[in-house]
Amino acid sequence: MSFSKEEIKKQILDGEAVLGIEFGSTRIKAVLVDKAGNPIAGGAHDWENRLENGIWTYTMEDVWTGLADCYQDMTKDVQNQYGVEITKLAALGFSAMMHGYLVFDEQDKLLTPFRTWRNTITGQASEELTKLFNYHIPQRWSIAHLYQAILNGEEHVPQIRHMTTLAGYVHWQLTGEKVLGVGEASGMFPIDLATGDFDAGMIAKFEDQIKAKNFPWKLKEILPKVVNAGTPAGTLTAEGAKKLDPSGKLQAGIPLCPPEGDAGTGMVATNSVAQRTGNVSAGTSIFGMVVLEKELSKVYDEIDLVTTPDGSLVAMVHCNNCTSDINAWVNLMAEYTEAMGYPVDKNKMYVTLFNKALEADADCGGVLSYNYFSGEHVTGFNEGRPLMVRKPDAHFNLPNFMRANLHAALAVLKSGMDLLLKEENVQLDEIFGHGGFFKTEGVGQRLLAGALNAPVSVMETAGEGGAWGMAVLASYLIKGNGKTLPEYLNTEIFADQASSKKTLKPVQADVDGFNKYMEGYTAGLAIERAAVDSF
Repeated sequence: MSFSKEEIKKQILDGEAVLGIEFGSTRIKAVLVDKAGNPIAGGAHDWENRLENGIWTYTMEDVWTGLADCYQDMTKDVQNQYGVEITKLAALGFSAMMHGYLVFDEQDKLLTPFRTWRNTITGQASEELTKLFNYHIPQRWSIAHLYQAILNGEEHVPQIRHMTTLAGYVHWQLTGEKVLGVGEASGMFPIDLATGDFDAGMIAKFEDQIKAKNFPWKLKEILPKVVNAGTPAGTLTAEGAKKLDPSGKLQAGIPLCPPEGDAGTGMVATNSVAQRTGNVSAGTSIFGMVVLEKELSKVYDEIDLVTTPDGSLVAMVHCNNCTSDINAWVNLMAEYTEAMGYPVDKNKMYVTLFNKALEADADCGGVLSYNYFSGEHVTGFNEGRPLMVRKPDAHFNLPNFMRANLHAALAVLKSGMDLLLKEENVQLDEIFGHGGFFKTEGVGQRLLAGALNAPVSVMETAGEGGAWGMAVLASYLIKGNGKTLPEYLNTEIFADQASSKKTLKPVQADVDGFNKYMEGYTAGLAIERAAVDSF
């Protein structure tokens, strides 16, 4: 359903619009939606993490000045488009990059600078907790940060009285409620799917592990309360309203939905929260998420387990490298055309070169690429060296060159996803693609379908991103009417999106070609290893 400009203006004045805000790693983004969930205004604030004393962090001042600036930018957009001011909202929600470490004492004072997901300083804790729980605990998870601080004997640990994530912190400061949505909570500590809460058995194992330390707190006491999507999670306080809108125009009392992580909002934005669906986000990095019907048979270091915002188990394969090497080659070609006196529009170059890949041999004709700007956990690399290699008799032409680069962008993801699809026999009805890799229509989408041997869909709305997904979760809080989250998304948000959804089924030649490419890629990892060791 779409509304006229006058109808939208009235909804804003009547306080019927809903706002979602997401703290990404480089941008804080706000999306305002109408009663049907359509984006009607937006705002943003760019920010950067800092490396201080070897720790990747953001200051709390960055959080609040960035939030206020982002909100103000959104209100300017509303003023420019509709000529009105926002004084009230129907609902509100916050999300942020997941994981990390924020701990507070009994006076609610931050005990140590915020340690973000980007820090890889918890290797020992990750390894020991994975063994203790028989459950994969990645380095970026909050519990790994806490346990590493304990192993390091850090002075602040006995003073901890509350532990949360960035989304949880912002929500707490604006509502007074120490809660997390279950999807966000699943990146702090494992979730028991039967109870929808932190796993009590693993909490008991953790307590037993640290018993000799005699800390004046119990893990359950310092963790936030876990709540499901659609559950009321507090209201905006007068102090919170001032933090969000220092001008004082925004009224208190707005209901808030549970704070969520960027993984969960990405699932919502791509309508992939139902079991047997998944999504692949492909830009600078690439990760795939599949909503499972049951637990995996064993622990995989390559696979993280989180949940959807409504508590279904999700297997996540996260890879560090995707489009950076493609961009480097395109930039090189742009330099060449400029040097020859024929500068070409960069967007046109991408479209032309991506489409050239569809003219290639399905297996890339003996051309092999490794796009490792940084290491890859899934294939066992701590560092990377971008690399292209071919046999003397390879069919080396532009189409094969481009297809090898596009295959390389998906190869590590395929390695991890094959564990799910082949080893665990996970059933996948449909996967949604979003991100820059899919910008050239039909190319990245077709190659991913071949790589995963599954139908791949792309939707125009996926480009709105996590802040829109958060606004949809806030809308679900007040308009869910007893529907499950998948039902709500299908009937209320995506029912009119069918025309904007394009689905490609795998082409058998692409499936066979990618599998052949992967045989060479897997054997050739020794070449990448030699490059890292020697250069």
